[in-house]
Amino acid sequence: MRKWILPEYVEDILPAEARRIEMMRRRIIDWLLVHGYELVGPPLLEYVESLLSGSGGETDLRMFKVVDQLSGRMMGLRADMTPQTARIDAHLLNRKGITRLCYAGSVLHALPSGLTRTREPLQIGAELYGHAGLESDLEVQRLMLQTLEIAGINGIHLDLGHVAVFRGLVRGARIPVELETELFNVLQAKDICGLKALCAGLSTRVHARAREALLLLPELYGDSRILALARKSLPDYPEIRCALDELETVASQLKSMVNTVAFDLADLRGYHYHSGMVFAAYTGNCPNAIALGGRYDEIGKAFGRARPATGFSMDLRELAGLVQSDAYPKGVLAPHAHGDKPLEEKIGQLRCEGQIVVVELPGHEPGQNTYNCDRKLVLQDQEWIVIDI
Repeated sequence: MRKWILPEYVEDILPAEARRIEMMRRRIIDWLLVHGYELVGPPLLEYVESLLSGSGGETDLRMFKVVDQLSGRMMGLRADMTPQTARIDAHLLNRKGITRLCYAGSVLHALPSGLTRTREPLQIGAELYGHAGLESDLEVQRLMLQTLEIAGINGIHLDLGHVAVFRGLVRGARIPVELETELFNVLQAKDICGLKALCAGLSTRVHARAREALLLLPELYGDSRILALARKSLPDYPEIRCALDELETVASQLKSMVNTVAFDLADLRGYHYHSGMVFAAYTGNCPNAIALGGRYDEIGKAFGRARPATGFSMDLRELAGLVQSDAYPKGVLAPHAHGDKPLEEKIGQLRCEGQIVVVELPGHEPGQNTYNCDRKLVLQDQEWIVIDI
């Protein structure tokens, strides 16, 4: 076996793509910073218990694990930076008011989430802690849509859901935890036959209303007419009524920022830690969501400090692949200075202006094509100037 072969779904990032990703990362982080989101850098490796706290069983299946040679404890390579950011808010910062945090870094998945996806996404995102109102949901979702525009992604379709719809049905009908888990699994899998089989066992009058509502959930996907149908068809529980009101408000506030908005009342992504509205952005022919997020007020309990929270994340590598590639910028070829102060000053000036300057090394002068240069520095009338090659 060749030693240089990489594992499946793990790839090097070559210069043109690496530059595109990095420039995109800088623009997005700068935008988050001017909105008051402070940059944090959690470690790639933590004890498994911390990485799994409040995140549900899905993260456990996605995580690479290793044994710490110092403590003998099991450690994990992070599969998601959201729990780490929640830990930083809860324990390291420990603020009483609102905290806004952002991050960017590699995460590792034991298995790819799709046939065309990497096992090493470059996750970037923002989280808002300490506010439970709809205003923070709107702030985070606006920010997500703005960052996608900054990244050069157009034609956004926004999907909105709310886990309180399913949760309200379960609690209103007093469905036991075991059956709730089974219902969640079949709804996640879009298993209509399995859903019908489970609902067939709900026999009491209270359960009969829940059965009809649960069977209807997979059909509650579409435009604003879905909300009207849901108000008419679902039980008038306070949680469900409030959830539908929130979805309607957010959609009306964000419709000018996207091409289309749809509602999916059977979207239970992250059900075990999301506590309110969930959202996903799509574009063009890309089958995967290019950005995901939602409210997760319960996750802080795992760190001993429950805090209202909402946020979003996206994969920079995936975003970069959706944007038309610009040619790698050309540079200026400069001779070796050999202690020439005016030449050194000219090179420094050009680099401060953001231009690429490549200095030839003595004994190796292969020409401008090797260095990707289309200009060069030459001495004319005792002055170093840039000319086209």
